[in-house]
Amino acid sequence: MKQQLKELIEKRIQQCVAKERTTTEDDKFARKRSCFHRRNAEIVHVKAKGKVEDIQKKADETEELVYTVHLQYFIKQGELFFVEEEVENRKSIFYKGVLIEDEEMVPIYPEYRENPLSEEFGKTAEGWSRYTYDRLKAVQYAEKWWNSYNPKYHQFEVDCTNYISQCVHEGGAPMRGYPNRNKGWWMQSNNWSYSWSVANAFPRYLETSTTGLRAKQVNSAMELKLGDVICYDFEGDGKYNHTTIVTGKDANGEPLVNAHTYNSRMRYWKYEDSTAYTPNIKYKFFTIIDG
Repeated sequence: MKQQLKELIEKRIQQCVAKERTTTEDDKFARKRSCFHRRNAEIVHVKAKGKVEDIQKKADETEELVYTVHLQYFIKQGELFFVEEEVENRKSIFYKGVLIEDEEMVPIYPEYRENPLSEEFGKTAEGWSRYTYDRLKAVQYAEKWWNSYNPKYHQFEVDCTNYISQCVHEGGAPMRGYPNRNKGWWMQSNNWSYSWSVANAFPRYLETSTTGLRAKQVNSAMELKLGDVICYDFEGDGKYNHTTIVTGKDANGEPLVNAHTYNSRMRYWKYEDSTAYTPNIKYKFFTIIDG
């Protein structure tokens, strides 16, 4: 089984660097190639490493195998070279040792998890405190934990906003509001505010906060600096369901971002190659300001 999967992975990644498209080209890689082409960039090499996570034998003589694939795309854009990385979660089904089905287990970005509307996250009676946002430390943390989980913090199945909150906090932004989940921005004693972990609550907090972690909303991604954040409303319905942090810039000066849930690093900020992308997508751009 592992040999069949290895051959399948090798066949898939060859499509990324092929000079011409084929009729059997993977839809995901087709979107990725098109995205790079529009940015005058190209994938010059791909590395992939698979890991079997679970095997289950079924009553119908099939075996279900869950595995991950760590992909590294080596990108050339003008004079700039960089590496984009992501981890796919995949599932294969074998019948009597023969591969009959293989698909990606696409993460579901929630439109709207528990998030009360009755409170204003930014307003509290707490005192004002000064801090300096260390962008380098925030990015270093984002790079260190992009594909793993810091045991110091609670881990969520949908972990994108929790991961970004960790990055910003490790950059020096102070928590506040404990123990009221509807107030401030915090994680403490195995509990947390909605703004810390919920993708739709995080931008609402940043828009209203006047103490502690504060941010300024800007009009374009080009205005963002390293350590700033982007919020995504994939359906364009006003409910934000994903969050990323800026960890680099491409040759055009556009942000490259890290994220959890679908673990990735140095990914082009627009997410045009994502299965969650729709033509109605909306973004919010926040630059973190010192307290």
